[in-house]
Amino acid sequence: MPTNASAQYADLSLALSEAGAGRPVLVLHGGGGPATVTGLARHLARTAHTITPVHPGWDGTHRPARLARIDDLALAYLHLLDERRLRDVLVVGSSLGGWTAAEMAARDTTGCITGLVLIDAVGVHIEGEPITDFFALDARGVAEHSWHDPDRYYLDPADIPAEELARRGANMATMRVLAGDPYMHDPTLLPRLGRIQVLTLVLWGESDRVVTPAYGAAYADAFGNGRFEVIPEAGHLPQIEQPDATFALIDAHLRRTDALPA
Repeated sequence: MPTNASAQYADLSLALSEAGAGRPVLVLHGGGGPATVTGLARHLARTAHTITPVHPGWDGTHRPARLARIDDLALAYLHLLDERRLRDVLVVGSSLGGWTAAEMAARDTTGCITGLVLIDAVGVHIEGEPITDFFALDARGVAEHSWHDPDRYYLDPADIPAEELARRGANMATMRVLAGDPYMHDPTLLPRLGRIQVLTLVLWGESDRVVTPAYGAAYADAFGNGRFEVIPEAGHLPQIEQPDATFALIDAHLRRTDALPA
């Protein structure tokens, strides 16, 4: 990690939830907020020490102006791991959180990260597989692109309380700042992934239309040691639509990375 990272992020206050004991697992949510990984973190806490932050700017938390890109977020979390003196860390990230996890691994100079799980991650440019412009979608379009069964998860904005609509709008505004230009990717990230040699599991919902399974397969191939798995009957958030299948694959990956020699 760059030597100036500690000074840059030492005064950053992070909202964290922690549970369980054992190997440290950092769980990073996507644009939908921390609720999208609550069940996943709860499951992992049965056998690991889970650390689940709220990204600064989500759900009413403060985002300092200097935290303006995903690589800033990645460096902030690397500082957290360094400050806690955590080693043998598995980083699990969903969507935008997966992008952050990949960026963390690419910038990890201390070797504290020993495993990665990316779930329907964004963050790279894949020729011929564009990332859907999420900001241009209405509520129905978001449901159609995000879920295998959109009718089950679609919520008419007219039925959502004003306070919840405001929270979602503020989260989207933060996401636009961090990931809006260039849209949902870092042009430099893809060629850097080959240097990441930790075991990397890339999970993808077969019905994801935000970023397609073909995008995910190319993402996984770019890692030095990547493995790609498709989850049937799931969209952009398989940990919610198909939790049992998703958790089983992550548990197996956790066991594989636990078995590696120190």
